[in-house]
Amino acid sequence: EKNGKKVYVWAVYKDLNTDISSNSFEIEWPKGSGEIKKFPEIDKAKWFDLKEAREVLASYLLPFLDKLEEIYKK
Repeated sequence: EKNGKKVYVWAVYKDLNTDISSNSFEIEWPKGSGEIKKFPEIDKAKWFDLKEAREVLASYLLPFLDKLEEIYKK
C-alpha cells in the first residue's frame, strides 16, 4: 500500500489471454449530493511478462519481481 492505494500483484506461470472482470460498489457521489452511483472495484488490470512488468510497475514493487525471477530460475 502506498499513498492510501492498494496494489495487488499476481504471478502465473502460463500464457494468459483472458479478460478480467470486476464487481462493483455503490457510493454517494458527489459526496453530500444524495445521489448514489455505481463504480467498478477494479479500475484496470493487465497481464505482463517479467520484462514488461519491470517497465510499468512502481519501484517499490520491483523486489516482488526479483523474488519471482529467483524462483523461476530454479
